[in-house]
Amino acid sequence: MAVWDDLVGQERAVQQLTAAARDADAYVTAEAEKGGSAVLSGSAMTHAWLFTGPPGAGREQAARAFAAALQCVSPDRALGGSPGCGFCEGCHTTMVGTHADVTVVRTDLLSIGVKETRALVREAQMSPAGGRWQVIVLEDADRLTEGAGNVLLKAVEEPAPRTVWLLCAPSTEDVLPTIRSRCRHLSLRTPPVEAVADLLMRRDGIDPETAAFAARATQGHIERALRLATDERARARRQAVLKLPGRVDDVGGALRAAQELIDAAAEDAKQVAEELDAKETEELRAALGAAEGKRLPRGTAGAMKELEDKQKRRSTRTQRDSLDLALSDLTAFYRDVLARQLGSSVALSHDESATQIGQLAATSRPEQTLRRIEAVLECRRALDRNVAPLLAVEAMTMALRAG
Repeated sequence: MAVWDDLVGQERAVQQLTAAARDADAYVTAEAEKGGSAVLSGSAMTHAWLFTGPPGAGREQAARAFAAALQCVSPDRALGGSPGCGFCEGCHTTMVGTHADVTVVRTDLLSIGVKETRALVREAQMSPAGGRWQVIVLEDADRLTEGAGNVLLKAVEEPAPRTVWLLCAPSTEDVLPTIRSRCRHLSLRTPPVEAVADLLMRRDGIDPETAAFAARATQGHIERALRLATDERARARRQAVLKLPGRVDDVGGALRAAQELIDAAAEDAKQVAEELDAKETEELRAALGAAEGKRLPRGTAGAMKELEDKQKRRSTRTQRDSLDLALSDLTAFYRDVLARQLGSSVALSHDESATQIGQLAATSRPEQTLRRIEAVLECRRALDRNVAPLLAVEAMTMALRAG
């Protein structure tokens, strides 16, 4: 299976990346043969890439697949085959995350700071240990602080000869202009629902009915579709969110719905904390030399405090991500309502709520639905501005009530 097989609905991007991987392979081969005199300029390959696209488009998967193709050592290349076979050691170790020359950086915090970025830049200056390229995949480039972006700029501007930066962000506007101007931009699109359903069946063994439901409900978002298809709790939370439009008929109902939405997001954060925090804390205690049930050695309290701060920031992001998912479902719900009001024959994203959608479409006007969609979007913007989540969601539910 080639490394590109999971990039559903991205044929144009795959063509560009395949051409770049071929030129990169030719460059490394020529460099080895000519003693370092090969030239990369003018080819389809470059040292810095920016992958953008809407949530669920597969930005991170595209970057990883490209990294694997750059490290491909398949003998078929000598016979005219394209890099990225998916079976050789270079491809396999990159895709499973164990290749020594491929660093994948993601964060479960709200931002990536200067300290972490400087460590990346130092690593990027090193020559490949055994692979063909030193590849840095930064999955959350949009979360770089301004200071971290300035640190990264120099490395992207003057990269080491065999280093490749692969940055991922929702849009070019989420990256500093000075950085994006030095990257080759690759834009991905939302995959078709049918292609996502096929991927879930082929890759994950999901039955056809569940795969079709999950792909349609998440509007082509691959990761969310997989979670919805495999996690009963995710399906239950989604059903609770879809009932919210029918519970905001009065002020009390609107405020209760807001509080329940916040509580559900907090429960998500708590579940993540239960899974990770205890393990991280115990591992750090062991690394610091603290015996089980005993006090920490002197001088190590700062390390524990740093871990606790990190865990709090992760909890905040988990809660924000959970709220964002709920707001995405609400937006899709009102989009279905608007489609019915305008007489569109487009398929419903939430066909299991067809009765509720039809009732709301019949008892309200399209302009009210548009205002409700705008209220949901404004809530998302408020959360991005660090407005207190409960205040933002209460404002939204009151706006949904007013219509």
